[in-house]
Amino acid sequence: MDTGLLILRLVVGLLIAGHGVQKVSFRLGGHGLAGGTEEFRRDGFRGGSLTALAAGTGQIGSGLFLVFGALTPMAAMVAIGVMTVAITVKWRHGLWVQNDGYEYPLVLVVVTGALSLTGPGRWSADHAVGLNSYPVWLSVTAIALGLASGLLTRAIMHRPLTDERTTVDARTSD
Repeated sequence: MDTGLLILRLVVGLLIAGHGVQKVSFRLGGHGLAGGTEEFRRDGFRGGSLTALAAGTGQIGSGLFLVFGALTPMAAMVAIGVMTVAITVKWRHGLWVQNDGYEYPLVLVVVTGALSLTGPGRWSADHAVGLNSYPVWLSVTAIALGLASGLLTRAIMHRPLTDERTTVDARTSD
């Protein structure tokens, strides 16, 4: 079981961290902070580069904490929050990733939530410092707060997209 948890943490944590690196740099195929900012702007979020920087650093940090198995429920909470926002962005496309759907962020939410509940296993920083298991209430609270923070972020930071051509056309037709 410990080997499986280690492999799961390494793969999922590195993928989440890598996705964050792409948002804030040109590494791993990213388009720099300006590209990350533009991605959020296209998706209807306000906040400019601060939004992209917050999402990117949240992904990098939570991903690396998951890799090392450190403060696992809290790392899962941050990853769940960021991926919940991604689900809300992709929701309109349906489930499947080939249609730009929310399948992939949903898998990351479920896997990080499961890691919060199971713990990181014996080969982890948590185990090395004596945090062999977390109380179930803490893991469940971390999952709930992750989901809530993602939905709250969407509610506060998202604005409906307007088609500039429609706005211009409406003004010029008067």
